[in-house]
Amino acid sequence: MAEKSGKAFDFKLFKRLITYTNPYRLTFYFVAFSAILLAALSIVSPHLLKEFIDKTIIPKDSDLLVYYITLMIGALLLDVILQFLFIYFANWLGQEVIRDIRIKLFNHMLGFKKQYYDQSAVGRLVTRAVSDIETIASIFSQGLFMIISDLLKMLAILIYMLYQSWELTLFVFAVLPLIVYATRVFQKKMKAAFEEVRTQVSNLNSFVQERITGMKIVQLFTREEIEYASFKEINEKHKKGWIKTVWYNSIFFPIAEMSSSITIGLIVWYGGLKAAQIDGMTLGLVVGFIQLSQILFRPLRQIADKFNTLQMGMVAANRVFAVLDTDSVIEDNGGVMLENVKGDISFDNVRFGYIDDEEVLKGISLKVNAGETVAIVGATGAGKSTIINLLSRFYEIDSGTISIDNTDVKTIALKNLRSHIAVVLQDVFLFADTILNNITLNNPEITEEQVHSASKEIGIHDFIMSLPNGYHYNVKERGAMLSSGQRQLISFLRAYVTNPGVLVLDEATSSIDSHSEQLIQDATNKITKGRTSIVIAHRLATIKNADKIIVMDQGKIVEEGNHNELLKIADGYYRNLYEVQFAEV
Repeated sequence: MAEKSGKAFDFKLFKRLITYTNPYRLTFYFVAFSAILLAALSIVSPHLLKEFIDKTIIPKDSDLLVYYITLMIGALLLDVILQFLFIYFANWLGQEVIRDIRIKLFNHMLGFKKQYYDQSAVGRLVTRAVSDIETIASIFSQGLFMIISDLLKMLAILIYMLYQSWELTLFVFAVLPLIVYATRVFQKKMKAAFEEVRTQVSNLNSFVQERITGMKIVQLFTREEIEYASFKEINEKHKKGWIKTVWYNSIFFPIAEMSSSITIGLIVWYGGLKAAQIDGMTLGLVVGFIQLSQILFRPLRQIADKFNTLQMGMVAANRVFAVLDTDSVIEDNGGVMLENVKGDISFDNVRFGYIDDEEVLKGISLKVNAGETVAIVGATGAGKSTIINLLSRFYEIDSGTISIDNTDVKTIALKNLRSHIAVVLQDVFLFADTILNNITLNNPEITEEQVHSASKEIGIHDFIMSLPNGYHYNVKERGAMLSSGQRQLISFLRAYVTNPGVLVLDEATSSIDSHSEQLIQDATNKITKGRTSIVIAHRLATIKNADKIIVMDQGKIVEEGNHNELLKIADGYYRNLYEVQFAEV
């Protein structure tokens, strides 16, 4: 796991990040070499200015005037070209790196257990995959290489200063420790400040995402004022996080500016006195030192700002790597590839709990024969849906064995296993896309003609064609343009068109109108014929014709049989449920 570091700069984290530049080594080295050249060029202009003053202005030698002006223009143009190449390729490298990290992160998230998403806020994960990764790019575009370039510039300038005049350089050294110390303190404070900022950004994203998604509930229960107050509180914390960074900036930069002004003043005072003396230092040297000191302190001030950028990138990288290091994936070590699944399903003494020491399934054993339609009923929390989640390996069982066609599901390749199981859920999720794409999920093996044929078979073709653009009608986010019953029909067709070996209906008719329910019921009778089907339902009228009904209570199977057999059990659990639902009959 990536750990939170209290250090101003985490070299271990940085080393890990740099490994992502390996595919782009040539560009990396070019940018680094450009930084060295820019450092060397930083002393060229001040040196030419010194020579220009001492050799053309003071002696009034007009012959050398054009020569030095030409050199200064040439140096300027070279500096501009190098700056362009440096900035462009540093940013290009950053974008390439974050593209690779984002792809790796998203691919890693695709394999997470469902339990991970049960416990993680969607807004925070979106922040990691989008804004945090974007912030990492600034490490390369505005952080790392810029800091290296500035440090090399400062080193080159200091060496040049010592070579030209150790006396004037002493005045620079006298002020330098103050700004170096201030920069160091500033870095540490900003490290903590940016940790707080990123936390508050995640909280804000998570809050907004949840409220927008659940806006219907907010408005239905008139919670607008309460949610508004909560948002103001979270937004205030977000503001305070940023204000802290502004506070540190407002202290540091005036100190840096004051230090630069003091240095220039000392150079002018001492250098001017020496230049006025016979055989003293030249006026060109004094002017050159003024320019050199400005060039020296400018990157020193900017380094702090760029270090802020680097810190934000490192904080973001730490958070992204924390997700990448999360070991919450279903082990896909199975090598068995099933073909033409018959649909024999077996649960042998299966135990499972979402939380340690809190079992949801308590030693479940059941057998579903190929081609059977088996219904599972029971109160909410009895463990009905858990059985389906375990069959598709969305969670790992604690003990026992689950088999399909006498093959342990753990030995079957995960994608192959799930390709043979189609599930229709009560809470249907549709993407902001066309009906056709929501049915095929962009599977190239499923043609539009197959979808049309399947929808006609189960009787919903006319409904789809009644919509604008028919199968190419965009249902918008989460299928907002369709009713709950229509969304359920689309979900049912999505399962049917894959021609699964095992069909699961998890409360598939609990939230739809009677007309849609009849369509679903007719289609169910058609596609369950000769196919293993598991139906979970509260409405017992939909499962009376099931080959077998399994009754669950508190994680255990309490009754098993067909509809008529279960009704004969005196004071039986199923009989009581049936009588309650049909008491008025």
